[in-house]
Amino acid sequence: MAILIDGIGELTTNCATGRLRDAALVLDGEQIAWVGPSRAAPAADERVDVAGRAVLPGWVDSHTHLVFAGDRTAEFEARMSGKPYSAGGIAVTVDATRAATDEQLAANLRRHAEEALRQGTTCLETKTGYGLSVVDEVRSARIAAEVADEVTFLGAHIIPPDSLSYVDLVCGEMLDAVADSVHWADVFCEEGAFDEAQSERVLCAAAARGLGLRVHGNQLGHGPGVQLAVRHGAASVDHCTYLTDADVDALASSDTVATLLPACDLSTRQPLAAARRLLDAGAVVALASNANPGSSYTTSMAFCVATAVLQMRMSVEEAVWAATAGGARALRRDDVGVIRPGARADVQVLEAPSVTHLAYRPGVPLTWAVWQRGVHRMFNYRPSA
Repeated sequence: MAILIDGIGELTTNCATGRLRDAALVLDGEQIAWVGPSRAAPAADERVDVAGRAVLPGWVDSHTHLVFAGDRTAEFEARMSGKPYSAGGIAVTVDATRAATDEQLAANLRRHAEEALRQGTTCLETKTGYGLSVVDEVRSARIAAEVADEVTFLGAHIIPPDSLSYVDLVCGEMLDAVADSVHWADVFCEEGAFDEAQSERVLCAAAARGLGLRVHGNQLGHGPGVQLAVRHGAASVDHCTYLTDADVDALASSDTVATLLPACDLSTRQPLAAARRLLDAGAVVALASNANPGSSYTTSMAFCVATAVLQMRMSVEEAVWAATAGGARALRRDDVGVIRPGARADVQVLEAPSVTHLAYRPGVPLTWAVWQRGVHRMFNYRPSA
């Protein structure tokens, strides 16, 4: 069925056409078939008049950790009382995840994915990393693949205290077991997690098995994560909270995307990443939620966009691009995060005349309608014939 969406007050395409006024678009099956002025719109099987509302691509959330069980409210409360964040809390979630059934993990993942969808997220990456055993990492990957668009192996999250040869396990048996079920491999290159030499081993082993590479880097302090990611041609290095001039230059001169996670910075009371510095240097920036139970328990990409504009000195246009096309770039995809013929029919409509309202009205739920792969997934309207 072809669906004509017209009466668009402002259409953000993330293409050369930029923002269009009084626009329309046609969804045909899972793809966008046509984009242009409302007056030239072709006929379709169904018409939806959005009455001057803003339309933009669905959010592309390129960094989440949603295969988990348990709760870390107490850790959050302690952090708000002044206890500094460290990676150690991950072990609490590992214990709960190992104890959960497949059905419990799958239900929790679907609940969070639906929550994200209601807020406009139509393309979702998620990671393993709360199993940290061969059996639990394999089942995490299998469960993630049932829901997420992109699945990342993060066996290299932390080193369990009872495992003296854990890096060997990650690079060998564990990676062999999950490699056919995931698209990417990631490593948490940070003090208290994997050091530079260990991280390099993980990345080399993953690349040898044909997986794309990602890196958690420079979150808790200055470190080798960014340089390691660039050196190995990783698609993305995520966090980037503490950067030297050399790190910024390396990102600006590479294809590695700097994925910034502002909700995590706020939740852990770390400095916000230097988005303006990266953009001015010419680096490609993405925004993602880092949705996880410990350091960033939110699925709201709109919150991340508002924070980026209000506190990180990004323009509205830059922040929206980073949360859509930037996320797609971090996943090495060109079929999502844009509105153009041939792209995937992932579209959101705001209860607002412009994307500027995402920052102008922070905290207000503005998602009015969502199509994912051309299917109505969330909407507050009645289609007209």
